[in-house]
Amino acid sequence: MIRDLLSVGGFTLLSRVTGFFRDVMVSAILGAGLLSDAFFIAFRLPNHFRAIFGEGAFNAAYVPCYSKALTKEGPRRALQFSSQVFTLLLISQIALLVVVLLFTPQFVMLLAPGLGDRPEKLAFAVTMTRITFPYLLCMTLVTLHQGTLNANGRFAAAAFAPNLLNLSVMAALALAFLFPDAGVAASWGVTISGFLQLALLMAASRNAGVLEGVAWPHWARVREFFLMLGPAVIGSAGGQIAIFADTIIASMLPDGGLSAISYADRIYQLPNGVIGLAAGTVLLPEMSRRLAEGDESGAHDAQNRAMALTIALAAPFFVAFVAIPELIMRGVFMRGKFGPADALASADVLSAYGGGLLALVLIASVRASFQARGDTKTPMYIALAAVAVNVALKIALFRPMGAPGLATATSVGLWINLAALVGLALHRGALRFDQTFLRVAAASGVASILLAAVAIFGRAPALALAQLLGRHGDVAALLIAGAAGALAYGLALAAGLRIAGLRLSSLRRASPLPGGEGGREAAG
Repeated sequence: MIRDLLSVGGFTLLSRVTGFFRDVMVSAILGAGLLSDAFFIAFRLPNHFRAIFGEGAFNAAYVPCYSKALTKEGPRRALQFSSQVFTLLLISQIALLVVVLLFTPQFVMLLAPGLGDRPEKLAFAVTMTRITFPYLLCMTLVTLHQGTLNANGRFAAAAFAPNLLNLSVMAALALAFLFPDAGVAASWGVTISGFLQLALLMAASRNAGVLEGVAWPHWARVREFFLMLGPAVIGSAGGQIAIFADTIIASMLPDGGLSAISYADRIYQLPNGVIGLAAGTVLLPEMSRRLAEGDESGAHDAQNRAMALTIALAAPFFVAFVAIPELIMRGVFMRGKFGPADALASADVLSAYGGGLLALVLIASVRASFQARGDTKTPMYIALAAVAVNVALKIALFRPMGAPGLATATSVGLWINLAALVGLALHRGALRFDQTFLRVAAASGVASILLAAVAIFGRAPALALAQLLGRHGDVAALLIAGAAGALAYGLALAAGLRIAGLRLSSLRRASPLPGGEGGREAAG
C-alpha cells in the first residue's frame, strides 16, 4: 500500500512541478487584477461542482461498492455495475452543461455577486466560464475511470493526468496572441486538457480490461451506490460550500483580492495534492479491500502507516507556510505583472491557510475509517457542522481582515472537521493509533521545532540576500532557505526516528494479509 502511495505521490509531485510552471506563467502574464480574477472565477466554478459530484462524493460511494462487487461477484459483475454508473454520470453531466451554457450570466452572478457593479469583469467571467465549463463533464467521467482503476490496483494514469492540465494551459498561454486575450487562451487550455485527460484514462481502462460502456441502469445494481452517494454529496458539498463562500465574498474584494487567494491556495494545495490526497486515494480502496476480506487489523495497520508518513512529509510545509510565506511568494511568483505588493498580499493569505495544513492533509486518511466501511453519513454530518462554523467565521472576519480572514476561517473549519472525525472514529473503534504512528508523530514534532527556529532566524538574512542578488535574488534566497530547512528537518527527523527505534523506510513495509505477504505492487 505504501508503494502505491509513493507511486501516486511521485506522479502527483510531477504534476505539482508542471503546475508550478503553469502558475508562474499565469501570474507573469495575467498578474493579479481584473483579467486574472475573471479567469480564476471561470476556473473555480466547474472545479466546485467537480469536487462535489466528482472526486469527493463519487469516490466515497463508488469505490467501496465497486470493490465489494469485484471481491464478491467477480470482474464481470463489477464491469456491469461501473457501466451503469457511467451511463448515469454521462446523462446528468450533459444536462448540467446545457443548463449552465444557457444561463451562464445568471450562474456567474449567483456564485460571484460582487461582479454585479463591475460589468467589464462580469463580461470577462461569463465568456471564460462558457469556455471552461465542459471541463466538468470530462473530469467527472475521469473520476469514474480513476475509481475503477484504483480499485483494481492501478494508480499511475490517474495520478499523471493532471499534468495534461498544466501542459495544456501553458501551451495555450504561449499561443495567447491567437486569442482575444490571455484569459480566454488559458480558459481554452483548461477545457482542452479535460478531453485529453479523459482520453488518457479511457485508454488506461481499456488496457486494464475495465473500460466502462453505456448500459441501462438497473436499480437493483445501483441502489447501494445511490444510498451512499446522497450523504456523500452532502458531505462533499459541505467543504465546497466553504469554498463557494470564499468565491462569493472574494468577488466583493477590490481587483486582485481573488487572485491573491488563488495564488496562495496553489502553494497551499501543493503538499495536500502530493501527500494528503495521495494517501486518501490509495488508502480508501486498500482499506475497503482489507475490510471486505475480514482483515480488520490489516486495515488499521495500513491507515496508521499512511497517516504517519503523511505527518512526517507535511510538517515542514506547515512550518514554512507559517514562518516564511513572504519569501515563498516572492521566490515563486514575483516576476512580470506580479509585483511586490501582490506577493505580500498573497503571503498573508498563505500564512493563514498554513495554520490548517496538517488538518487538511490528514482528513482524507481519517475519513477513510468511515467510508471504507460504507458509512458516508457520519463524515457528512461532521462536514456540515464544520462548514457552518467556517462560513460564520468568514462572514465575521471578512470585514476586519479581508482575504486573510477567509483563509483563517478555512483553517479553523479544517481542524474542527479533523477533531470530530478522529473523536468519533476512536469512540467506535474504527481508528486505533499504534506505536508506529505515535513515534513518527513525536519525532516529526521535535524536528518541526528545530525547522521553525531555522526559518524564523534565517528569514531576515534570506530577504537581505535577495536584495543583494538583484533580479533573481528572490528565487535564490528561497532555494537557499529551502535547502537549509530541508537539511535541518531531515537530520532531526532521522535522529528522532532512530531514538524511537524506527526508520522512514520501515513505513514502506506492507501489512500482512491473511495467508501470506501483503501489499500489492503499484500496477499503474
